[in-house]
Amino acid sequence: MKIGIFGTGGVGRTIAAKLARLGHDVVIGTRDPKATLANTEKGPMGGALFSEWHKEHPTISLRTFAEAAAHGELLINATSGFGSLEALKLAGDANLGTKALLDISNPLDFSRGMPPSLFVSNTDSLGEQLQKAFPQVRVVKGLNTLTAGLMVDPAMLPERTNLFLCGNDAAAKDEVRALLKQFGWADADMIDLGDITNARGTEMVLPVWIRLWGALQTPFFNFRIVKAG
Repeated sequence: MKIGIFGTGGVGRTIAAKLARLGHDVVIGTRDPKATLANTEKGPMGGALFSEWHKEHPTISLRTFAEAAAHGELLINATSGFGSLEALKLAGDANLGTKALLDISNPLDFSRGMPPSLFVSNTDSLGEQLQKAFPQVRVVKGLNTLTAGLMVDPAMLPERTNLFLCGNDAAAKDEVRALLKQFGWADADMIDLGDITNARGTEMVLPVWIRLWGALQTPFFNFRIVKAG
């Protein structure tokens, strides 16, 4: 499948590398490919420069947001929350079309340091803002409540855990589920919360997730939902 990914950070790279290993035709989108490749400043989480990572993954193309959107039959938004709306604007309505978009972004605001706050919450969400701004795109919120490595390899944990999906379009959710199954997620692991307004809940998981990271001293954990009966 042809897949377009927005975002060259750790999440975008992890998703892209996994998809390429699975045999998908992947293009990563960025604002300015030449600038991204020339960048010599590492992000706040460290890790390899994008140029170094890209040399190790030569089958993954780096293009503009518009080119990544045009390429993908299915799209993935792995940009930072503050950059998500702009990334989709640069992708362009014509290139986005009516494609399914898996939105992994979170509205994290690091302007006052750690822990971050949320720049939208309670009565709105970033997922909803993307859906409102691009009503033809079929937005599915998911994978935003766990670290990148677990997104593509849930078997890293000793027990089955859960992830949450929400969105207005049932067919788009089915497309996303089919992709996530290739990562190792089972149908029973994926909890459908309903329409895109439920992104308010999954995005507001992030404050407790970040504090758990601090308490556990590792991001490699996830939630498991257990109900009685």
